[in-house]
Amino acid sequence: MEEKFTLVDNFIAELVQEDLDAGKVKDNVVCTRVPPEPNGYLHLGHVKSTCINFGIARRFGGKCFLYFDDTNPQKEKDEYVQSIKNDIKWLGFEWDKEYFASDHYEDLFNIAVELIKQGKAYVCHLTPEEMREYRGTLTEPGKESPYRDRPIEESLDLFYRMRNGEFKEGECTLRAKIDMSSPILCMRDPVIYRIMYVTHHRTGDKWCIYPMYDFASPLLDTIEGVTHSLCGPEFEERRPLYNWSTGEVGWFANPSRQIEFAKINVHNVILGKRYLKRLVEEGFVSGWDDPRMPTIAGMRRRGYPAQALKDFINVTGVAKSLSETDYAVLEHCVREVLKPTSPTRMAVVNPIKLVLDNYDGEEMVSIPNGVSEDMGEREVPFGKELYIESADFMAEPAHKYFRLYPGNEVRLKGAYIVKCVGYEETPEGLVVHCTYDPDTKSGECTRKVKATIHWVNAKHAIPAEFRLYDMMLTDDMPSADEGINPNSLVVSNGYVEQDLTNANIGDRYQFIRNGYFVLDRDSTDDRMVYNRIVGLKDSFKK
Repeated sequence: MEEKFTLVDNFIAELVQEDLDAGKVKDNVVCTRVPPEPNGYLHLGHVKSTCINFGIARRFGGKCFLYFDDTNPQKEKDEYVQSIKNDIKWLGFEWDKEYFASDHYEDLFNIAVELIKQGKAYVCHLTPEEMREYRGTLTEPGKESPYRDRPIEESLDLFYRMRNGEFKEGECTLRAKIDMSSPILCMRDPVIYRIMYVTHHRTGDKWCIYPMYDFASPLLDTIEGVTHSLCGPEFEERRPLYNWSTGEVGWFANPSRQIEFAKINVHNVILGKRYLKRLVEEGFVSGWDDPRMPTIAGMRRRGYPAQALKDFINVTGVAKSLSETDYAVLEHCVREVLKPTSPTRMAVVNPIKLVLDNYDGEEMVSIPNGVSEDMGEREVPFGKELYIESADFMAEPAHKYFRLYPGNEVRLKGAYIVKCVGYEETPEGLVVHCTYDPDTKSGECTRKVKATIHWVNAKHAIPAEFRLYDMMLTDDMPSADEGINPNSLVVSNGYVEQDLTNANIGDRYQFIRNGYFVLDRDSTDDRMVYNRIVGLKDSFKK
């Protein structure tokens, strides 16, 4: 069942309402579509497109389709198709219809034939280099191809021969006949079909000519009944070609309207599929779902809730003009979703041992289950030997350091006030020695100290690997491997409390004072692996 999502008020909704009021929407049913190309995994930018398209459709009680633009078989795979479906479903959306460009290859071919018959398209033998030379510049008009005025019958024959595989790749193309002196470069006789001898992931080797996106997309929007094509700003300059494609054939009474919105621009995050693919293929990350990746798969594995991503889209807004956003805004949205819902547990990421010299035996102490009182408390075994964070002890304390150091007192979470009486270096590592005050048990004592630290009972501790993630990039525009943050992943070995023995993959927790973590699929029976979703603010800044 689709999760409820209400898109923030925006200019697109106003334009759609104007079309409805003017009677420009067939049957008054608003239809949008999410149009990914299956050449990679969806990323944060696609989250925005998905939220906008589904949000606008649902706002007006309409429909939203899932359209796969599979017109470039060199880069497309079934793997990407399945990942796209999984990601959109995980976000909580259900599309009303699913279709591929390849479902309509015959329709698109017939439309191209009709354009040739109308004298609005022709087969051209210019090479790509010659075509660029003939195209002109922003200040100089283009030059007409010598094949532009060839007889219609000749272009028709050549186009059928292109389909039959009688030409090599690049030997000829089908071009729209528009205006080589147009100030809009994309209107200078653009290519609408090219030859590609590549096996398609759905149609196999049935076709060797493929339509260009700028030709196929507007036609399929209109054929499938899409009323509003909502897309990124890079398509604004190509809108005249979008309108030409649906208008020149003369078959469509209600062509789709294209409306552009600003992309997401997040500091130190690159969302281009080409760059993300390079990170995967060159081994900078473990895969498309590496938790450092800004892909939906990566963020899901990182532990980001789907609701937080949708909240982020609403917080950053839907506008026409480009604006920049800090990644901290997304992290804030993640915390806001996790805070009231995540159980709290104790985990020690960088452990050192603490021994209570004057304590013997074991007892149960009460620890809150979460930040809300409604989540209640649980009993945790407390004992003589504990693990604490290495950052919670300093032999020589810094200014305003209130945790353990020789002679200082802290409270152990849910237990007692302890005083550091010394420390020793052992072959197994640092050991801190303390004494406890039996009259200071939590809930039974009003005496206060300046710091409370968490702990894990060494007797019952479960070994765990903690993967601490940071920003992948240190620069907005890296080149080669420059700008890659060498500390984007830091692995630490520590312990979690016994209560997490039965945790399931994907379970999220707030580890007290360490942040929010999720149990990763790399976990084994012998070792848990936790990914840090997002950190918490630390009271002491080093």
